[in-house]
Amino acid sequence: MWYLYIAKFKNNKLYTGITVDVERRIMQHNNGTGAKSLIGKGPVELMYTERYATNTLAAKREREIKQWNHKKKLKLIESLKGLP
Repeated sequence: MWYLYIAKFKNNKLYTGITVDVERRIMQHNNGTGAKSLIGKGPVELMYTERYATNTLAAKREREIKQWNHKKKLKLIESLKGLP
């Protein structure tokens, strides 16, 4: 399985990425071995995930969400509140 995830920086900026292991990827971001654009900007907090069967599907969704503005991403994250 592939996962799309949205993580939040300490300054409330959001980062969207894909991985096969969300927990490991968040740990990498927080210890400075993740995406170069996040080095020194952590810690990051996992805010949202979606699951996909293939890398292609996850990457397509990642490209879509990366085009969104901050407000639209926050609405997506907020849509999870109250779900089991």
